[in-house]
Amino acid sequence: MEDFTERVVKLLKEVPVGTVASYGQIARLAGNPRAARQVARILHSMSRKHNIPWHRIVNAKGEIVIRDGEAAYEQEERLREEGVPVIGGKRVDIERYRWDPGFDGEEW
Repeated sequence: MEDFTERVVKLLKEVPVGTVASYGQIARLAGNPRAARQVARILHSMSRKHNIPWHRIVNAKGEIVIRDGEAAYEQEERLREEGVPVIGGKRVDIERYRWDPGFDGEEW
């Protein structure tokens, strides 16, 4: 894995229960604020291998963006089980439930 990918995987694994992060937030924290789509690809390709809590990642609006209906439902259910309400089956209040890692990404 390259440095950015390693940082992304580490960050994705650190998103705690009861919180969410956006693809863009993870990209910014990992050192490349313009790489939200790359974060999505990393999440998709490495979630199982690295045991990443994929369900805690949403878009910048707090929306579940998985197109597969079954997987989107699973994400919704997992979030609810962790105490994160899902509004209308597809959106969380990202301002309330956004993960605060305590740093802004400058540390990399």
